[in-house]
Amino acid sequence: MREINATEITKNIKEMCILANHYMADDMKNALNNAINTETTELGRQVLDKLEENLDIAQKEMIPICQDTGMAVIFIEIGQEVHLVGDTYEHAINEGVREGYTEGYLRKSIVKDPIYRENTKDNTPAVIHYSMVPGDKIKITVAPKGFGSENMSKVYMLKPADGIEGVKNAILTAVKEAGPNACPPMVVGVGIGGTFEKCAIMAKKALTRDLNIKPEKEYVRNLEEEMLEKINETGIGPAGLGGKNTALAVNIETYPTHIAGLPVAVNICCHVNRHITREI
Repeated sequence: MREINATEITKNIKEMCILANHYMADDMKNALNNAINTETTELGRQVLDKLEENLDIAQKEMIPICQDTGMAVIFIEIGQEVHLVGDTYEHAINEGVREGYTEGYLRKSIVKDPIYRENTKDNTPAVIHYSMVPGDKIKITVAPKGFGSENMSKVYMLKPADGIEGVKNAILTAVKEAGPNACPPMVVGVGIGGTFEKCAIMAKKALTRDLNIKPEKEYVRNLEEEMLEKINETGIGPAGLGGKNTALAVNIETYPTHIAGLPVAVNICCHVNRHITREI
């Protein structure tokens, strides 16, 4: 059994919140550069050039990439041979978020109650997804999620008879309805299978998958490629002003489901798609 002090989780999450809001992940940088090189419309290229300029300024001046520094979404994989000492996981994680957003001068966007809407003033609580895995390490992914794109999320409870064509239609419908509101070029996370809530969590986690890592299932790989092509054929384009690059990537995750259902969730993220992963 390996002991890890809760302060290690707090320290890392504090740093990750700050870094994720100031630096674009390498896989996303490469995807954006590819979009710049392949964009065929003048206005689309101008938008993409401005996005790249914004990223450069954010990195050099340590200014957040976007004014919406997001709700902190945490995926934490806990090795079953780890024993946490000093505090609980939930408190350690939220303390890291609090310190990161306060000391990093990041915008605090979280309200205590969805109706009465008093700001918590430190961007807590985070949304935390736990999983137990073999081993003696802890893997943490921090994904600050802005709500311009989050508000464009959709869950479709399809019938099994709808099949893969129904899935394709659901993805395209969600993207078209999002239009410019999701700050394209976007990354589209999709969860297929499970239950109502499981497919939504898969869609969110799909956004954190490195764009260079492809699914094991051939049909999922093919579906990702086909949907990226079809989405880019919509012509929504960068900032919704028209162009070839409406999406930078489509990431799809699947899970077993019930004989009577075909749940599909679509979670869209803007071109930054902030995420950072560390292992303790």
